[in-house]
Amino acid sequence: MTLKDIGYSPIASKLDEDERKGGVIPLLLEFYKRLLRIQSETEHLIGTPKIGLTVEAVSERVQTGVPLLTFDELHLDWTLLQETFSNVAAVFTDYAELFGKVPDDAARPLKKEMVRRWFGGLALPCEPASVMEDMIHATLKPFLASYSRTLLPMVNQERWRRGYCPVCGGNPDFALLKGENGARWLVCSRCDAEWLFQRLECPYCGNQDPDSLAYYTDEKMHRLYVCEKCKRYLKAVDTRLAMSGTLLPVERLFSLDIDRQGQELGYNPCGKASA
Repeated sequence: MTLKDIGYSPIASKLDEDERKGGVIPLLLEFYKRLLRIQSETEHLIGTPKIGLTVEAVSERVQTGVPLLTFDELHLDWTLLQETFSNVAAVFTDYAELFGKVPDDAARPLKKEMVRRWFGGLALPCEPASVMEDMIHATLKPFLASYSRTLLPMVNQERWRRGYCPVCGGNPDFALLKGENGARWLVCSRCDAEWLFQRLECPYCGNQDPDSLAYYTDEKMHRLYVCEKCKRYLKAVDTRLAMSGTLLPVERLFSLDIDRQGQELGYNPCGKASA
């Protein structure tokens, strides 16, 4: 099995290309390249998940705003998940200077209840919880992405249009402007599902007041949408202006400076409310 076979090579090549242009510290780039390799290898081994939902059940959930995937409907290969978590924890440990101390729980098998709490957005019983959340996120990413590829085609995009993911219920952390009219598609921070959403609405609080919604642009292809009501921001890429195909892992990494600017302006990322 080669890296090209598992889809890692295009991402690695783009990271190397953009590294030569500058903008990301080498240590952070090394971290993400190692993490992406682990996730790509895991995703290749997962295959296509089995889905138990009927067409009627999917339609009903979309109509009522219920995501298609609950935790109990996740059929996880726990042996593969534990191996992935161990590899992810090793990477976080090697780059502790970037993210801080790795929790002691990282040296032990990942408990199902811990994953359940993370999936449900509940506080984790460990310190530092934020690092453990990031590690579980990185571990579950390839598993959730495999479900997303299977379930998303079943979603009627015009009937969803909600501020959370139709597949796993996660918050969006990115948006894509696509098509001649620049329709805005939100991207799930957890499973990378894309879904159609209104241009003039905050996905986090539902604010539709044009006087309290705005966006900044870098005069290239990036935008920073901000909401004055909930003080959150959302990064976006105008794919109509992109010189080549958009690779989400790359865009997330090389738009970190936009995150910095958004937070300096007093806004919060990815659905996190202000303190």
